[in-house]
Amino acid sequence: MSAVSIEKVNSKLLNFNTSDKRTELDRVTIGSKNYKRFINEFWTAKQRQANNLHEISYRACYKPQLPKFFIDLFTKSGDIVYDPFAGRGTTLIEAAILNRNIISNDINPLSRILTEPRLNIPTIQQIEERLNQIQFKDSNADINLSMFYHKDTESEIVCLRNELDSSNFIDNWIKMVCTTRLTGHSAGFFSGYTLPPNQATTQKGQVLINQKLGLSPPYKNTKEIILKKSKALQRNLSPSLIQQLFEVGKNAIFSSKDSKNTFHIPNESVRLTVTSPPFLNIVRYASDNWLRCWFNSIDSKQVEKEIVSCRTVSQWSKMMSFVFDELYRVTLPGGWIAFEVGEVNNGKIKLDEAVVPLGLKSGLDCAGIMVNSQDFTKTSNIWGINNMKVGTNTNRIVIFHKPK
Repeated sequence: MSAVSIEKVNSKLLNFNTSDKRTELDRVTIGSKNYKRFINEFWTAKQRQANNLHEISYRACYKPQLPKFFIDLFTKSGDIVYDPFAGRGTTLIEAAILNRNIISNDINPLSRILTEPRLNIPTIQQIEERLNQIQFKDSNADINLSMFYHKDTESEIVCLRNELDSSNFIDNWIKMVCTTRLTGHSAGFFSGYTLPPNQATTQKGQVLINQKLGLSPPYKNTKEIILKKSKALQRNLSPSLIQQLFEVGKNAIFSSKDSKNTFHIPNESVRLTVTSPPFLNIVRYASDNWLRCWFNSIDSKQVEKEIVSCRTVSQWSKMMSFVFDELYRVTLPGGWIAFEVGEVNNGKIKLDEAVVPLGLKSGLDCAGIMVNSQDFTKTSNIWGINNMKVGTNTNRIVIFHKPK
């Protein structure tokens, strides 16, 4: 793969076109310099074109097409791709599918639980055999979950929680699937009708939902749901790809550290970082993840204390400046960073313009700002985002290059 220069990147973005769209070129002045902003639909809005392995619910996640665009552009097989705010693991799973090595970090311990099992994938037969080994017995949760689950479903969930062994790759897969199936608004989830799966209402909130709709949680067969979701996730995985993911997983680095203190990552080891940091007070960890944390024996309130929540752009920028210092350290000379920041406050705050000076201060060059503009998808709409409400209606990615 020949070296990619800033000029080549600019040319590719400017000349990128689909059958009905051409790139719009805008310029933004930041400090005393002008930077190019490229606006187009750079990847498809069709979620189905991504690998099924990505299809787990997680709030505020971007589509696999975003990291794929940059992985294809900036890396070759065997290069290291990093995400310091890994979330559900979209960047890392896509990198592994494309046969890149990966480094994953997220202060949220759920991130590893959701990502690592999708690199070491058991067969459906192994999953079914393991589920059949687990003997369901009458058990109650140590917290009140009766508003979410039929008593027999709750009993099965408690048995799964108690029996699954995190040192076993089959159990880790089952645990990952269970974590994503705990609550939702369709038949494919363990709960009765509730909020969409990337949210979790409180016990009181669920009582109100049940009363308003006149519902009580029906029985759900957890083993059947786990098997069905496992088959869906593995639908388009070939044996060779499963083996490739396993090989990538053997060399993968996972951590749950503050993204500005990742001293375990070697200097100048990363070819490409693709990431999206937390924005300004949009997502609340404990209220969103309390049930997933309970299932995985994680103290959600303790994790929330460790997550820095920024109320202003200046606070956010100060925190991100330390992150950029770390990204500069771990990035190879000639390496790249794609930093996705979206919009907040109905587009009044454009964090891409705040990000550019941070990267420059750390020693990086800014290759431009890329704006991927498209209609909303189900992923964003189901948690109350539309063009007139809080959230993002574009992907804004600031592209940085570390000089050689």
